[in-house]
Amino acid sequence: MGKESTTPTLDISEPLLHHESSNSTTETETETETETIPEWKDQITLRGLVVSALLGTLFCIITHKLNLTVGIIPSLNVAAGLLGFFFVKSWTTFLENFGFSVRPFTRQENTVIQTCVVACYGLAFSDYPGNRAEDVKNPGLLWMTGFLFVVSFLGLFSLVPLRKVMVMDYKLTYPSGTATAMLINSFHTTTGADLAR
Repeated sequence: MGKESTTPTLDISEPLLHHESSNSTTETETETETETIPEWKDQITLRGLVVSALLGTLFCIITHKLNLTVGIIPSLNVAAGLLGFFFVKSWTTFLENFGFSVRPFTRQENTVIQTCVVACYGLAFSDYPGNRAEDVKNPGLLWMTGFLFVVSFLGLFSLVPLRKVMVMDYKLTYPSGTATAMLINSFHTTTGADLAR
């Protein structure tokens, strides 16, 4: 008979960081309590839109190149979040070094940048259904009403049971979205270094 493993397993529903000391737990709780989520108007900034447009243009070129040469486009959300953080953080640090007061760069603003970049490069798929001339339709009022009804309510009717089974019962996470959220959170918290280890 072999030895039983004493290594603890990490369940998906458990927190990803375990703090050994009570000091680190109270620091994390204090940090979470003091951080307020800005209003949606404050999450969309001019610097964020400029960085989104620049990165969106760059990612469109990359997507076109990959689509024409390889035929597959990988998910670039993590790269969009990383580059968005790098450019805005560099920008704010540069301005602060010259004595300008700048508004703090929040994780919500980072998420807006990442979302805009992903939306931009999603437009670059060239030969997929919906992006071809023969896929264009001039809809009438009755067709649009039916389409909006199906799109609006079909999602609601299917999401509620799927959420119960997939998220609540099986505790599944969406890998790409979870990885992007973990990356952005690790940039904007003091526990980011612990998370990276």
